[in-house]
Amino acid sequence: MNNVKTAAELKAEGKEIEVLFWVGCAGSFDDRYKRVTQSIVRILKGIGTEFAVLGEEETCTGDPARRAGNEFLFQMQALSNIQVLNGYGVKKILTACPHCFNTIKNEYPELGGAYEVFHHSEFLQDLIEKGKLKLENGGEFKGKKITYHDSCYLGRANDIYEAPRDLLRSLDADLVEMERSRQKGFCCGAGGAQMFKDAEPGDREVNIERTDEALRTNSEVIASACPFCMTMLSDGVKNREQEDRVKVFDIAELIEKQQKKE
Repeated sequence: MNNVKTAAELKAEGKEIEVLFWVGCAGSFDDRYKRVTQSIVRILKGIGTEFAVLGEEETCTGDPARRAGNEFLFQMQALSNIQVLNGYGVKKILTACPHCFNTIKNEYPELGGAYEVFHHSEFLQDLIEKGKLKLENGGEFKGKKITYHDSCYLGRANDIYEAPRDLLRSLDADLVEMERSRQKGFCCGAGGAQMFKDAEPGDREVNIERTDEALRTNSEVIASACPFCMTMLSDGVKNREQEDRVKVFDIAELIEKQQKKE
């Protein structure tokens, strides 16, 4: 990420920010999801897209605080971010996290932060449709069984179901749906700030329930489009001792592996 320009650097050069890549907490600090951030950066750089990041000026969107009931902290975090974004004249924002996507797109406008916000599934699919992002034919995922897990904040909250699936189909993969998908999809167990609290009484963890559904498809890859979902599904695969047979990837990683090098 050292070769990615920050908004401050572009402003110092007198340039406008075409697209701001909102990296998010997971994309910045979680070792596994850092690899997703790197995949997105390599895709964008590979096709010559002009973009910037906030770097150290980026802080949490406030989503976990609001979901946990701390409205005061949410508004503090949100207003701070909006002040920074508006200060740089940001108009378009790209993010890989559905929680960041939902918060910035749907909740920041009432606080003075109105932007055109894209989740990376939509953004990458649009690039493919326009012919800007090209994939190698017959890549490593051709014919492989892949199942896709719908993120709650991407699917039910924002009605984005087809873009991630279209991306997977573009790999010539065999897309296999789980028993519960799209509008009837099942949560990974991390949303609503559940990621940061102890489990409530019960006889089964939510992520194990969902992982078992994924494993029943006999897919070689479980694809996700959310850092929370990736963590919960990866933990579920480990719990079932299936790491050697099944891999959990973000859709951006799959696309980057098959991106045609110009």
